[in-house]
Amino acid sequence: MARLSLQFPEQQYYYSTQLTVRVTDINGANHLGNDSMISMISEARARFLFEFGIRETENDGIGIIVTDLATTYKTEAHARDQLLFEVGVMDFNAYGGDITFRITRPADQALIAMAKSGFVFYSYQQKRVVAMPEAFLEKFPNVNFLTS
Repeated sequence: MARLSLQFPEQQYYYSTQLTVRVTDINGANHLGNDSMISMISEARARFLFEFGIRETENDGIGIIVTDLATTYKTEAHARDQLLFEVGVMDFNAYGGDITFRITRPADQALIAMAKSGFVFYSYQQKRVVAMPEAFLEKFPNVNFLTS
């Protein structure tokens, strides 16, 4: 029984992209390995940010860093499976929020995994967490903002 349950509102997904499971992503049990899934989630996050004109590190030394990652696996994926990564944002606070992922296999509509990645804005020059830039917040006007 899973110790973690991830469920996200439908309206928080802003972007989707497809990635193919490579032969090199397969582990000894002959399915997509955890380490490769994390790499695919990172690629989907990078594509999402790029699509919205957000650089993971800006010229002013402010960047986005991942603070945590939770993933729940629902079924196996195998070599050459096409996976759909739906990406969203939610639960903003003064410094960051969560990027969410729903990973499915369109060929049979199987839910492969759900994931949630915390992020904050970070000043590489000051070596500290900084406030979320207004320009970022303006890209997602419908996201709930946590006050506590």
